[in-house]
Amino acid sequence: MSCAQTFQDYALRSIGIGERLLPRSDFDLCQQFVLIGSGLIWNLYFGILALFFGFFLANGLALAKASPNPWLRKPANGFIFLFRGSPLFIQFFLAYAALVMLPKQGINIFGITIATGWLTRAWAGALIVLILNTAAYSAQIFYGALQSVPKGDLEAADAYGMTGWKRFRKIVWPTMMRLAWPSYTNEAIFLFHATTLVFFASFPAFQQRGDSLYYADYFADNTFNPFVAYPIVAGYFILLTLLLIGLFGIVNRRLNRHLPGATRRIKYRPQLIR
Repeated sequence: MSCAQTFQDYALRSIGIGERLLPRSDFDLCQQFVLIGSGLIWNLYFGILALFFGFFLANGLALAKASPNPWLRKPANGFIFLFRGSPLFIQFFLAYAALVMLPKQGINIFGITIATGWLTRAWAGALIVLILNTAAYSAQIFYGALQSVPKGDLEAADAYGMTGWKRFRKIVWPTMMRLAWPSYTNEAIFLFHATTLVFFASFPAFQQRGDSLYYADYFADNTFNPFVAYPIVAGYFILLTLLLIGLFGIVNRRLNRHLPGATRRIKYRPQLIR
């Protein structure tokens, strides 16, 4: 089988498009690259959606944590402490165990039956855990940045007559994002790496449609050689990390566009003579 045919058969297999059966023997390097790359689609799915929804939830949690109202501050503090204080791996197991206990026929609310079976699938249950986990870590980052907003900026906003939502939208939130963005970039990278833990969690892979580590483990078990499949996974994630650094760097330059020298590129200038 040519590499082009392998790509055609297995490039989208992780989402149910292409060859139904996995290769059983005569594994070649192309098959491993293509199938593991196919599984990376699920890692991107988990990472992108968890980052998107977690970002908005984290903003709300950071504001609640900074609120003088104890009815907002204490639940936010408890949520952040719980998800930052416990291992993500344990959170996956506890979430799956709790979701499996829900009635299979669904929950009846005001005469309407709401299905619950879909929550035990990895695409839903594992995604919810990742959203909650990254929201807790990101909220702490945003809270620290919120506390670091210069008082001079707030006084200048007051001098211009900005109050309430307008002051938050034009002064507080952009400054908070500018201060938090480097640390938030690290959290985004960690989140995408953490998507590989879904493979080890209890959430099952439907019809062998797993993530990149699922296929890497399949090849490692069948070839008895972990030094090919797992480095391929690492290589894909290194490329993904470089992509994230580039994209978040663009946003960072946008947030700091008003600062002197913010758009200058870093140049290598060796000091040859002191």
